[in-house]
Amino acid sequence: MHMWKSVLALTASLMALAPVHAQIKIGQTAGFTGPVAAGVRDMTAGATLYFDTINSRGGIDGQRLELVSLDDQFQPPLAAKNAKTLAADPKVVALFLSRGTPQTQAMLPVLEQSKIALVAPLTGAAVLRKPVQPYVFNVRASSSREAQRAIEHLMGVGVSRIAVVTPEDSSGLDALAGANAGFEAGHIKPVFAGQFNQQKPEFGSTVEALKKVEPQAILFVGSAQAVAGGTALIRAAGLQAQIVTLSNNASKGFIDLMASNAHGTIIAQVFPNERAISSPLIKEVLEFAKAAHVENITPALVEGFADAKVLVEAIRRAGRAPNRASVLAALNGMAAYDLGGLRINYSTSDHTGLDFVDLSIVDSTGRLRR
Repeated sequence: MHMWKSVLALTASLMALAPVHAQIKIGQTAGFTGPVAAGVRDMTAGATLYFDTINSRGGIDGQRLELVSLDDQFQPPLAAKNAKTLAADPKVVALFLSRGTPQTQAMLPVLEQSKIALVAPLTGAAVLRKPVQPYVFNVRASSSREAQRAIEHLMGVGVSRIAVVTPEDSSGLDALAGANAGFEAGHIKPVFAGQFNQQKPEFGSTVEALKKVEPQAILFVGSAQAVAGGTALIRAAGLQAQIVTLSNNASKGFIDLMASNAHGTIIAQVFPNERAISSPLIKEVLEFAKAAHVENITPALVEGFADAKVLVEAIRRAGRAPNRASVLAALNGMAAYDLGGLRINYSTSDHTGLDFVDLSIVDSTGRLRR
């Protein structure tokens, strides 16, 4: 188990301002090592950028924020154990930025027992949205909506022979449901739909099946390592189908793992283009990043930044001495909060978050274009 007090040293000046003992603690468990490490580190860097900048401006009512992060290696049992460890510290007012559907589901009993909110889990699973999980506050759009949007785009540009490859867990089922909604709207069926074990991905039989149907495009849902490894096998088999994946892979680390196979990959996005200065949110990200000398702005960093902004707003609204109960109440009362051109609407009956979905494509230089 590794403790990550700050994933990136944004600047020497900001690090110098970080408190030795924070007055407000935020707990995080996520896969800093393992198959999703690249995306986790990018997102946590975005959150750290926001927290550190708020601290440099005096914190919240003079109180500084500390993000305490534990590595769960993308393993559900370890995620639950880490959540219990974090919740045992009464100074931790909320949990934040978990990664993965089974991992977040494993944390639910801890949330219930400790009566602590989890803000911005990186999962689009329906099981964490409907019915409402009282302690889980989603920010990103659902994976079902992402998958549906991807299929609609492919059909809109004349692609009809589409395969779908998803994990055999609840996140995969949600993505498949969204894809099927897109297929039904377009009155077509996938040429192939296969599943794999997310923890131990093996694609031999999947690649053989894909060779037989020769799809034009493959909606490939899974961790960065799984999608990159599976794509390498698909290309080695001589298939040139366009790879389409979801926003959990919108990171530089994923593009690096894809290597020469990255060019032309379509990746769904759940926040505006990181270069869209017309977006108030992106303008703020760029301003904070410039001040901290952060140059590599990725979609994952933007998401982490936005997630941190939601949590900080809840802590601000929780009073001068924020605690778990007051942060939870503040979240449930956060109606029509302007995140920067995007509105968050939480209530006791709705913890959905945003519905924004866009698409990007990796160009020949390894950059995402929209």
